[in-house]
Amino acid sequence: MDQRILMYCGFSLLMAFIGRKKRFGFWGYLFSSLLFTPIIGFFLVLASDPRKPEKKKV
Repeated sequence: MDQRILMYCGFSLLMAFIGRKKRFGFWGYLFSSLLFTPIIGFFLVLASDPRKPEKKKV
């Protein structure tokens, strides 16, 4: 049972790492993958847009 939990958390971290430069960022995809499943997190990463570049303040 412990291996399944570790795999679940590991795949959730992987989805967060893949989506770190997408719209919701690392933490958004990590929490969504943990809340739902890493498979749903994967589809969320695929469906999301890249993050817009931040404007620098002068």
